[in-house]
Amino acid sequence: MRRSSGFDTVWVAQHHFHSEEGGLPSPFVLLAQAAAQTSRIVLATGIITLPLEAPLRVAEDAAVLWLLADGRFELGIGSGGTATSFPPFGLDVADRPTVYSANKATLLRSLRGEVLTSDGGALYPPAPRLIDSLWEATFSAGGAERIGREGHGLMLSRTQPRREYTGHGSVDDQVALVDAHRTALPAGVPPRVMASRSVLVVDTDDEARRWRAQGIARSLPMLAAQGVTVPDGVDDAELAAYLDLHVGTPEQVLATLAADPVLPRATDIVFQPHPVDPPHEVVLRSLELIAAHVAPALGWVTQN
Repeated sequence: MRRSSGFDTVWVAQHHFHSEEGGLPSPFVLLAQAAAQTSRIVLATGIITLPLEAPLRVAEDAAVLWLLADGRFELGIGSGGTATSFPPFGLDVADRPTVYSANKATLLRSLRGEVLTSDGGALYPPAPRLIDSLWEATFSAGGAERIGREGHGLMLSRTQPRREYTGHGSVDDQVALVDAHRTALPAGVPPRVMASRSVLVVDTDDEARRWRAQGIARSLPMLAAQGVTVPDGVDDAELAAYLDLHVGTPEQVLATLAADPVLPRATDIVFQPHPVDPPHEVVLRSLELIAAHVAPALGWVTQN
């Protein structure tokens, strides 16, 4: 087993049916196993696709996992996800906002310990502290304002939806989300902003070119689905910047991350190898290089 690199948190996302998006339908099961094999690192979901879940079961599973992890668990939720995943669950994707809102209300009532049954039954085991660390994901400033007003943490995606080719990264648009969230926070509630970023750190320029090209190739179908046409003659470096991909040696990745206006405003930074998705050993090496060179340069201090 490899030596721990000392990261503070590990986040897992929920995706149904589509292996290229991660292929993990049951985050609670995986994190329960992780809880049994770890003692310090905080485990988190980023995200549970709440419209596709029974909210009371989410509350129960989260409460049990919180106990198994000795409090080292934070619940992240969102409306998700791949549109084609909704019909197999008997849902119309157009109803996603309404279902999310209703399911979230039920989830929050449960976590608060409100009475749920006619004979006085409430969530068991109780988990009121999960609300204090609850995270929500959104792509919009309006959503960020609502999340802030409710005192929850704001989860920012590694990239934003696009409508046209601009030649620069989409995460610049997230500054407005952070501002809306912070402005709406109730008095006395500290800001919690998690910025997820696509980062793969390698040792050589040749590796960087290879994996950057793979990340671009795997991202192009996403652009096509959004109706975005990339002009002829755009090189990989410019296209990677437009796609919010940070792939390279430690020095190269730090240079591209330095142009990200959101990171100085974030309280939590999360690195993921998607959409490059190289072999496991390449991801492990990237984690080592992030811990040794990239994260400290961004202000991270190893917790003992």
